[in-house]
This record gives sequence, structure tokens and C-alpha cells, in this order.
Amino acid sequence: MKKLILLTILFITSAISAQSVTGDWYGLLKFPGGQLRINLHVNSTDDGYSATMDSPDQGANGIPVQTTTFKDNKLTFAIPQGAIKYEGTYKNETIEGTFTQNGQPLPLNFSREKVEVTKAKRPQEPKKPYPYYTEEVKFTNEKAGIQLAGTLSLPKATGNFPAVVLVSGSGPQNRDEEILEHKPFLVLADYLTRNGIAVLRYDDRGVGESEGKFSSATTKEFAEDAKAAFKYLKSRLEIDKNKIGIIGHSEGGTITPIVASENKDVAFIVMLAGTAIPGDEILMLQNYLINKAEGMPDEELTKLGNINMTIYNTVKQEKDSKKLKEQLSEIYHTKLKPVFIAKGIPESQVNQYITLQINEISSPWYSYFIRYNPAPAIEKVQCPILALNGENDLQVPADANLGAIKDIVKKSGNKNVIVKELPGLNHLFQESETGAPSEYGNIEQTIAPIALETISTWINNLSK
Repeated sequence: MKKLILLTILFITSAISAQSVTGDWYGLLKFPGGQLRINLHVNSTDDGYSATMDSPDQGANGIPVQTTTFKDNKLTFAIPQGAIKYEGTYKNETIEGTFTQNGQPLPLNFSREKVEVTKAKRPQEPKKPYPYYTEEVKFTNEKAGIQLAGTLSLPKATGNFPAVVLVSGSGPQNRDEEILEHKPFLVLADYLTRNGIAVLRYDDRGVGESEGKFSSATTKEFAEDAKAAFKYLKSRLEIDKNKIGIIGHSEGGTITPIVASENKDVAFIVMLAGTAIPGDEILMLQNYLINKAEGMPDEELTKLGNINMTIYNTVKQEKDSKKLKEQLSEIYHTKLKPVFIAKGIPESQVNQYITLQINEISSPWYSYFIRYNPAPAIEKVQCPILALNGENDLQVPADANLGAIKDIVKKSGNKNVIVKELPGLNHLFQESETGAPSEYGNIEQTIAPIALETISTWINNLSK
């Protein structure tokens, strides 16, 4: 359920003078459905280089780079958790190269000049001054020893309001859950606050103004952050302590039942495309549906599905990190490498891709996600649940996911559960044609009105 881009970053380069590489670099990545500015900031160190990276259009700044080197005027970098790599040639204060994600190459050039982009139309994005009170806040996850930063929206500066915590999806998300110039959580928070519901949204750990390290955290750690946000809301005099719920999107929707199952004070939860089936099953469905939507032939879909099943089963069975990487290497080289070679892809590129894939699949977040089964946590939840999926969701398919939730709550005995599929909506709850991720950035709408109204009405009815 990765969000197109930008998790942990690995740079590989060496052998150009520090004067030529240090400083700021600016590029514009164009892809079907949108474009993203990508900025690199390189510094000289005693033993080579250090660097950070920004994705300003996603609100992700200061992302730490693990290693930075140059070799033969070639700059290459990779993002293991995102199956991303870059290879470019340095010449005359420019770097011309190719950005590749999941085997799909896109041109990406860097220069010293800042990139100016035309702002996409986002008609739902609220403009200040807002007709309600907002406050920048900070709260502590005591278990992790980190401070998280966010925005609290109140219908009025004083009062006693029902409230929600917003928990974002996978990938490094800021408090607006910003993606492809959309700000879903800003739009959702604005709508709810205008309808009498206080909202706390926060930057993920290691993102924006929040402390902590994002790259080594798993869904379990992100659930601890959500617990800290819930605890903070309980401390506010303006909040009705008996009417605090949690709304989570995608991975955040998986986190909401974790928090509610461990805290009886959670008044309700809203699962927006939150997973209810094991991680490996979600990934199998996701890979199949997205690749099919992108035009992959049935024969290749079947072959890739069998390889993925072998990979995920290996991750589930082997807990030792070193042995896991060895076994994954064997699978990738014997089963996947011949497929790429047959397509005429150079062996050196295939080997690079395999290395990235192994690092990604064996990373803490990915391994945990593949092994995690959300059902036991959902079964323990006794507070009201609203579970929504879009009909066109290719990342968390509605039929399989909502069907699983219905089966789980039958076992739990929780009678206050609404499970609903919203026609024509995609994973971001936009009105869509196909639901393919390549559409997300092209759609002007951020969240469909039917989704906003359904969530708000349900919460306010509970609060009466």
C-alpha cells in the first residue's frame, strides 16, 4: 500500500570533487497522473558526503539519505522500501538520468535552478480564514520517547465537542496526508470541524515537525503514536472525553482497531479502506488489480502472482533477517530474473532491481505488514465501527475487504457496525473512472462529498 513515492533513501555515488556535488539540486518528476518536485541537498563530510531529500509537493522535507558517493560521473540513488532507483550522469552542473519505480522508467534531470510548477486545481482545499478555531499542538509518545506535532481544529475556541484523531496511510505523511498536491486530511478536518466535530491531525514520526525515525517503524509503532494522540485529546478541556473516536485511512484504517481493541475509552472508529485481511493477501490482490489496470497480460499476471506468493510465504516463515535475505535472493534470481532478461533488460539493471526489492521486502515495515493479520484486533473492538471502501479501490479491494469485516464482526457480536461500499470511488475516496493510482493526481476532487457526508452524519448521530 505504498503511496507512489518516498520512504527511506539510499544514495550510491563516488569520485567527483566535493565542490561539484555539494549544495542544492532541483528536479521535476513527471508521471501519468501528476508530477512531483524532488530536491537534493548534499554536504561534504570527513569520509565523503551526507545528504537529505525533500518532496515539497508531498510535504516531506529533510528526509535523511543513508549514504552518498560518486563514481565515474555517475550518480545513482535508491529507495529500498519504495522499489525506487535513479541513475544519472553529471555534466556541467546538471544531472541527467532515469528514475525507475517497480521497473517503470521515467526521465528525471537535476539542476541548480529551483523548479517552478503550475499549481493543480484543488477546489475543495479550504482557504484561510477558517470559520473555526485552529491551534498548532505538540504531544508526547512516552513509550517511544518522541514528540509529535499536529493541528487541532475546534468548532469554537471554547466548548465541549466530540472529537476524532486522524491516522494517515502508509509512507511518510504530513498532517494533511498530502499526496499528488491533494490534502485529504485538511479537507476532511475542515468538513468535520464545520459540522461540529473537533479534529486532531498530526505529522507522522520523522516527518514535518514530528520527532522520531520513520524508516525503522512498523504499523505497531504507528499505532503507539495514534494512542498518544488519543491520550492528548482526552487532556483537552474543550473535548468531550466520552465522545473521542479515531478515523484512519488505508494503513491508518488498520491501526484504528488496534487502538480501540486496547482502549475501551475509544468511543468509535472509522475505517477508510482499512485492511481486514492479512497483509500478504492484500498485496496479492493489489498487485494483480493494479498491474491488470496498467495492461499487463494475463499470462504475466499469473506468473508474477505465483512468484509474489512464494516471496510472501518466505517472509512469513523466516524470521531471521540474514536468512530471509538469502532466501529472497535465491527466489528473485531463479524465478524473476529470467523474466526480466527475456524482456531484454540488461543484467546489471536486473541485479540492481533485485537488490532493491530484497531490501524493501525484508525491511521492518514491509515484513511486519506481510505477516500481520488485522482480524483479531477487529474482533476485539466493541465500540461502533463505520467501515467504508470505494467500489473502484485497487489498493484495498472493496469486495474482499468489506466481506471480511462483515464476517469478523459476526464473530465479535458487535451489533453497532456499518459496512458500506461507495460507488465509483477509488482508494483516496475520489470519484474515479478506473481506480488506477495513475488517476489520483489528474482528478481535481480530493474527497467525494458522499464520503464526507457519510462520515460526518454517522459521527454526529452517535454523539446525540
